[in-house]
Amino acid sequence: HSEGLGLGSEFVVTLPLATALAAPHDAGPAGGDAAPAQRRRMLVVDDNGDSADSLALLLSLAGHETHVAHSGPEALDRADALRPDAVLLDLGLPGLNGYEVCRRLRAATWAREIPIVAITGWGQADDRQRSKDAGFDGHLVKPVVFGELTALLDESLR
Repeated sequence: HSEGLGLGSEFVVTLPLATALAAPHDAGPAGGDAAPAQRRRMLVVDDNGDSADSLALLLSLAGHETHVAHSGPEALDRADALRPDAVLLDLGLPGLNGYEVCRRLRAATWAREIPIVAITGWGQADDRQRSKDAGFDGHLVKPVVFGELTALLDESLR
């Protein structure tokens, strides 16, 4: 709404959040997928705080326990303390890149079998091969389609 030229504008946005929260939790975000059968502990690692927080929020809304780290060294410390069920790991990180973080995680007995998924802007064939060689279970390019991520995690966490 506006009273006229130079008098500013008012925008009203109505979101159905209250309805979604009041409904039974039978649908995950972005697509109507069923909620996970089991709550999992997820570590999201990305140096972009907004990206990490957004993905962690989506996973949390889908019923998972989420934790965030913003650098390679922080990722290793958090992972060792939390022992997550899965790690979603950006490749371009300060301190240690995601490839090295994955290699170091795979060297730990507790992390040899957990799903580690690259979530990155790097999507060339060489990037994908390097992530596979480092021990990643999957490689998704940003912006990630949440349904693809949850399908990959569901398959990996069986």
